[in-house]
Amino acid sequence: MRRTRFTRAALAVLLTLGAGLAAGTTPASAGDSTAKAPASAGLLTAMQRDLNLSKAEAEERLAAERQATALEPKVRRAAGTSFGGTWFDATAARLTVGLTPDATPATLRDVRATGAAVRTVTHSARELAATQARLDKLPAPAGVSSWHVDPKANTVVVNVVASERADNDVRRFTARAHRAGPVTVRHVSAAPQTLAAGTVGGDPYYTGNVRCSIGFSVHGGFITAGHCGQPSAAVYGWDRSYIGNFQGSSFPENDYAWVNVGSGWWTVPVVLGWGTVSDQLVRGSNVAPVGSSICRSGSTTHWHCGTVLAMNETVNYSQGAVRQMTKTSVCAEPGDSGGSFISGDQAQGVTSGGWGNCGSGGETWFQPVNEILNRYGLTLHTA
Repeated sequence: MRRTRFTRAALAVLLTLGAGLAAGTTPASAGDSTAKAPASAGLLTAMQRDLNLSKAEAEERLAAERQATALEPKVRRAAGTSFGGTWFDATAARLTVGLTPDATPATLRDVRATGAAVRTVTHSARELAATQARLDKLPAPAGVSSWHVDPKANTVVVNVVASERADNDVRRFTARAHRAGPVTVRHVSAAPQTLAAGTVGGDPYYTGNVRCSIGFSVHGGFITAGHCGQPSAAVYGWDRSYIGNFQGSSFPENDYAWVNVGSGWWTVPVVLGWGTVSDQLVRGSNVAPVGSSICRSGSTTHWHCGTVLAMNETVNYSQGAVRQMTKTSVCAEPGDSGGSFISGDQAQGVTSGGWGNCGSGGETWFQPVNEILNRYGLTLHTA
C-alpha cells in the first residue's frame, strides 16, 4: 500500500482507529452532526467516483440523508402499529414511510406532519419481521445466500444463487419460505464469503496467518469482525508490533469482536483514507436508513462507496448463518474484513463478507456497530 509521509508513531495512532462503525452508548444527536462539516474531502471524492455524483450532489445527498436519519425514529413512533418500514428515496431526497391500510386519519396526519413521504403497503413491519424470524429457524442449504426484509418492496426477500436454483434442497427451502409469510425469491450471481485473508503484507492487523482490517476505535481498543480471531488471540499491527488481544469474539450467528489496545498503541476517532483520500473523523453512530449512501475503508481496497440495500438480513455463510446484518452495494475483497462502514461522519458497522470484487463489483455486508458496542459495553471514540 502507498503510505503518506507520516511518522510510524503517527500512523500507528490512525491505525488503531480502524474501519467499521461504532457508536458510543449514547449516539451523537443529529443536531450535533449537522453543526459540523458533513464529510472530509476524501469521502466526497469517493462518493463522486462510486455513485457518479458531482461534489455538490454528494454534499446535498449527505445533508438529505442526515435529515432522514434524524427523522426515522419520529416517523416510527407516529406510525404506531401501522408502521410498514422506512427507506431513503435518493431521487426525491427524502425519507419514505410505509403505512398499512388500517392507519387512522390521525396517524396519517401525524406521519405526514413529520415531513416524510407516505406510501400504502400491505404488510406491517411487525408481520415481515415475524416472517423473517420463521425463516431464521429453518436449516438453509448453501445455495440460499441470504434473506432480509425489504421495506420498499414490502416483502421478505430470499436470495438464491442462480446456478443453484434447481437444487432440491434449495427448492424445498424456498417452498417452506413461501408458506412462512410474504416472501419473494430473487437470484444472485454468487454466494457470500467472509473477507479475511492470509498474510500478504499491507497495513491492517494480523493474528496468526490471517490479515484483517481494524474497525472503529472504542475507548480501550477497537472493534472488528469476529471471524478474524478467537478470544485471547494475540494481535499485531502493520509493523508487526504487538497491539493487544481479542477480548471477545463471536462467529457465526454474529460477526463481531473487540481487541484491547496497549504497548504504545492508542486510539483516535478516525477512519483511514490509506493515503488515497483524506482521513474521516467519526462523530457518532446514528443509523443511516435503507437507500442512503455509505462508504467503506479497508486495508486491501481502501475507500469505496455505494448504498444501503437492506437491513437485518440473515447471511448464510458456509461456516453458518449470521443474523441482523446490513447489506450494501459497496465492493470489498479479502483482507477488508473488520473494516469501517461510515455514512457521512456517522459510524455504521464493520465489514463481514460479500461476493464479487472491486473490479467487477459486488455486494458486501456489515455487522452494525451499535450492536457490538452494546454487546461488550464499549463506548465509541468520537471527535
